[in-house]
Amino acid sequence: MLKLTETTQTQDTPDDTLTLPFEARQKSRQPATTKGGIQVGVFLPRGQTLRHGAILTNGQGFKVRIDAAPEQLSVVKCSDQLLFAKACYHLGNRHIALQILPDELRYLADHVLDQMLVGLGLTVEHHTLPFEPESGAYHSHGH
Repeated sequence: MLKLTETTQTQDTPDDTLTLPFEARQKSRQPATTKGGIQVGVFLPRGQTLRHGAILTNGQGFKVRIDAAPEQLSVVKCSDQLLFAKACYHLGNRHIALQILPDELRYLADHVLDQMLVGLGLTVEHHTLPFEPESGAYHSHGH
Protein backbone atom coordinates (compact mmCIF):
# COMPACT_ATOMS: atom_id res chain seq x y z
CA MET A 1 0.00 0.00 0.00
CA LEU A 2 1.31 3.44 -0.97
CA LYS A 3 1.19 5.89 1.96
CA LEU A 4 0.17 9.51 1.34
CA THR A 5 1.40 11.56 4.27
CA GLU A 6 1.29 15.25 3.34
CA THR A 7 -0.36 17.88 1.20
CA THR A 8 1.65 19.93 -1.26
CA GLN A 9 1.14 23.15 -3.23
CA THR A 10 2.89 21.82 -6.34
CA GLN A 11 1.66 22.81 -9.78
CA ASP A 12 3.09 19.58 -11.24
CA THR A 13 0.69 17.20 -12.95
CA PRO A 14 -0.48 14.60 -10.40
CA ASP A 15 0.34 10.92 -10.97
CA ASP A 16 -3.22 9.80 -10.13
CA THR A 17 -6.60 10.93 -8.80
CA LEU A 18 -8.59 9.97 -5.73
CA THR A 19 -12.30 10.81 -5.72
CA LEU A 20 -13.85 11.03 -2.24
CA PRO A 21 -17.20 12.15 -0.80
CA PHE A 22 -17.21 14.94 1.80
CA GLU A 23 -17.38 12.54 4.76
CA ALA A 24 -14.25 10.70 3.62
CA ARG A 25 -12.42 13.99 2.91
CA GLN A 26 -12.73 14.78 6.63
CA LYS A 27 -10.90 11.62 7.72
CA SER A 28 -7.18 11.85 8.34
CA ARG A 29 -6.54 8.11 8.21
CA GLN A 30 -8.11 5.78 5.69
CA PRO A 31 -7.44 3.26 2.95
CA ALA A 32 -8.59 4.09 -0.58
CA THR A 33 -8.17 3.13 -4.22
CA THR A 34 -7.12 5.73 -6.80
CA LYS A 35 -8.70 6.10 -10.23
CA GLY A 36 -5.67 4.23 -11.60
CA GLY A 37 -6.36 1.29 -9.27
CA ILE A 38 -3.53 1.92 -6.78
CA GLN A 39 -4.22 1.00 -3.15
CA VAL A 40 -3.26 3.97 -0.98
CA GLY A 41 -3.38 4.82 2.68
CA VAL A 42 -4.08 8.41 3.67
CA PHE A 43 -2.11 9.34 6.82
CA LEU A 44 -2.49 13.08 7.46
CA PRO A 45 -2.45 15.26 10.58
CA ARG A 46 -5.79 15.09 12.37
CA GLY A 47 -8.31 17.88 11.85
CA GLN A 48 -7.61 18.49 8.15
CA THR A 49 -10.42 18.47 5.60
CA LEU A 50 -9.25 17.68 2.10
CA ARG A 51 -10.54 20.24 -0.36
CA HIS A 52 -11.30 19.53 -4.01
CA GLY A 53 -8.04 19.93 -5.94
CA ALA A 54 -5.74 19.21 -2.99
CA ILE A 55 -2.60 17.27 -3.86
CA LEU A 56 -1.37 14.53 -1.53
CA THR A 57 2.15 13.18 -1.73
CA ASN A 58 4.68 11.01 0.05
CA GLY A 59 8.45 10.98 0.57
CA GLN A 60 8.99 9.47 -2.88
CA GLY A 61 7.21 12.32 -4.69
CA PHE A 62 4.14 10.37 -5.90
CA LYS A 63 1.29 12.90 -6.21
CA VAL A 64 -2.46 12.23 -5.99
CA ARG A 65 -5.10 14.88 -6.71
CA ILE A 66 -8.24 14.82 -4.55
CA ASP A 67 -11.54 15.28 -6.37
CA ALA A 68 -14.86 15.86 -4.59
CA ALA A 69 -17.19 12.98 -5.44
CA PRO A 70 -20.68 13.75 -6.74
CA GLU A 71 -23.19 13.32 -3.90
CA GLN A 72 -26.95 13.62 -3.47
CA LEU A 73 -27.46 17.27 -2.48
CA SER A 74 -30.36 19.49 -1.61
CA VAL A 75 -30.09 22.69 -3.64
CA VAL A 76 -31.92 25.91 -2.81
CA LYS A 77 -31.84 28.90 -5.15
CA CYS A 78 -32.96 32.26 -3.82
CA SER A 79 -32.46 35.82 -5.05
CA ASP A 80 -34.26 37.38 -2.04
CA GLN A 81 -31.34 38.42 0.21
CA LEU A 82 -33.35 38.39 3.45
CA LEU A 83 -34.81 34.95 2.78
CA PHE A 84 -31.36 33.70 1.75
CA ALA A 85 -29.92 35.01 5.04
CA LYS A 86 -32.73 33.34 7.02
CA ALA A 87 -32.04 30.02 5.30
CA CYS A 88 -28.31 30.32 6.09
CA TYR A 89 -29.10 31.20 9.69
CA HIS A 90 -31.42 28.26 10.27
CA LEU A 91 -29.08 25.75 8.62
CA GLY A 92 -26.04 27.16 10.41
CA ASN A 93 -27.91 27.04 13.71
CA ARG A 94 -28.11 23.26 13.16
CA HIS A 95 -24.37 23.05 12.38
CA ILE A 96 -25.02 21.80 8.86
CA ALA A 97 -22.11 21.62 6.43
CA LEU A 98 -23.22 24.20 3.88
CA GLN A 99 -21.92 25.24 0.49
CA ILE A 100 -22.80 28.88 -0.13
CA LEU A 101 -22.78 30.19 -3.68
CA PRO A 102 -24.26 33.40 -5.13
CA ASP A 103 -28.05 33.00 -4.69
CA GLU A 104 -27.65 29.25 -3.99
CA LEU A 105 -27.22 26.94 -0.99
CA ARG A 106 -26.20 23.28 -1.10
CA TYR A 107 -26.15 20.70 1.67
CA LEU A 108 -26.17 16.91 1.88
CA ALA A 109 -29.72 15.82 1.10
CA ASP A 110 -31.90 15.74 4.22
CA HIS A 111 -35.69 15.63 3.98
CA VAL A 112 -36.16 17.22 7.44
CA LEU A 113 -34.04 20.23 6.49
CA ASP A 114 -35.77 20.37 3.11
CA GLN A 115 -39.16 20.66 4.82
CA MET A 116 -37.87 23.38 7.16
CA LEU A 117 -36.78 25.47 4.16
CA VAL A 118 -40.01 24.82 2.29
CA GLY A 119 -41.75 26.12 5.42
CA LEU A 120 -39.75 29.33 5.05
CA GLY A 121 -41.08 29.69 1.49
CA LEU A 122 -38.13 28.27 -0.43
CA THR A 123 -38.04 25.60 -3.12
CA VAL A 124 -35.67 22.67 -2.68
CA GLU A 125 -34.36 20.63 -5.59
CA HIS A 126 -32.17 17.53 -5.51
CA HIS A 127 -29.07 17.12 -7.65
CA THR A 128 -26.04 14.86 -7.72
CA LEU A 129 -23.06 17.22 -7.58
CA PRO A 130 -19.63 17.51 -5.95
CA PHE A 131 -19.98 19.00 -2.44
CA GLU A 132 -17.50 21.62 -1.25
CA PRO A 133 -18.91 23.24 1.92
CA GLU A 134 -17.55 26.28 3.71
CA SER A 135 -14.52 25.45 5.84
CA GLY A 136 -15.79 27.36 8.87
CA ALA A 137 -14.79 30.55 10.63
CA TYR A 138 -12.15 28.85 12.80
CA HIS A 139 -10.41 27.05 9.93
CA SER A 140 -6.65 27.50 10.04
CA HIS A 141 -5.02 29.00 6.95
CA GLY A 142 -1.50 28.06 7.99
CA HIS A 143 -0.29 31.65 8.53
